[in-house]
Amino acid sequence: MEAYLGMWNDMAGAAVTSDWRSPELALNATADALSRISRGLYADHYNGLVTKGRPVNHPTVESVEPPVAPTTVDIVDCGDDSQWLKYRADTGQRADDGPSGRRHIDAKVKKAVDGSWKVVDFAIQDVGTC
Repeated sequence: MEAYLGMWNDMAGAAVTSDWRSPELALNATADALSRISRGLYADHYNGLVTKGRPVNHPTVESVEPPVAPTTVDIVDCGDDSQWLKYRADTGQRADDGPSGRRHIDAKVKKAVDGSWKVVDFAIQDVGTC
């Protein structure tokens, strides 16, 4: 759970300036998760957007594999991005980037060879899915 919440915290920190190259992003995310975050932040940077505020997460463990000494944890979340909004970097005006609110999120966290836990993938559903 710590890696999952850490990933969102790292992402929110980098989103303030749309820093897709922030080394903090790799602290709690890797593989597809890290790629998805970096691509999203790069797109915001390219489009002149920054993000203010923080997401609110309510994760729970859905399953662990194997049951004894797990190496994979599946997490479900009802994340709320209504206070984590995009703005134009040049004017500070709110960007029209679609609806915000509560969304269902699935995530997979794996134990790395060094013993650390990292989010390897996540999927965010539409607003109103939780």
